[in-house]
Amino acid sequence: MITKLATMSRKSRSAPDQAQDIQADDEIEYVSKSQMKRDVEALQDLGVELIGLSKLQLKKLDLPDALLVAIKDAQKITANGAIKRQRQYIGRLMRDIDPAPIQALLDSLRGDNDKQNAWLHQLERTRDELVADDKAVAKLIEEHPQIDIQQLRTMVRNARAERAAQKPPKHFRSLFQFLKELYPEPALLASSDDEDEDDEEDDE
Repeated sequence: MITKLATMSRKSRSAPDQAQDIQADDEIEYVSKSQMKRDVEALQDLGVELIGLSKLQLKKLDLPDALLVAIKDAQKITANGAIKRQRQYIGRLMRDIDPAPIQALLDSLRGDNDKQNAWLHQLERTRDELVADDKAVAKLIEEHPQIDIQQLRTMVRNARAERAAQKPPKHFRSLFQFLKELYPEPALLASSDDEDEDDEEDDE
């Protein structure tokens, strides 16, 4: 009896109401397909980011062999058409793995890049301050009494002279290298030493 009443109630609804139900169903299906498409594209984009990683960074992810081979192949491809097909292939392989660890590693790498950029900007600011003001030179000497004071003053003086003469910034760059040695580079997820060690393991 309940089923019959429910059927009668549905049949008794007006045509506009039924049309709205059909439209709502279509919208739900449309949203679902759109979301699925976005998810697939997001996985492909994530896979494309893997192409830019080093051997050591890829090793940290413990990827399936098929995906790892596809990524390494993509790193060797230069033709536009071929790399596009390879990226699509990587995107399909990405559907079968958990993307969370990959996203976590990429987020960590971005954080490392932010640290390195901040370090470089700080070196540039310090160099500019040294060339602009003797007080900055005195402050640096006070903070780092172990540095070669004569070398520092000579580099600053030469950098000022070449800037005034509008010459190529040879001494300006030397001063930057001096500061790089004074302020060590922040430890990154994959240092160049680790990369060299990884290459040696592959050669064995």
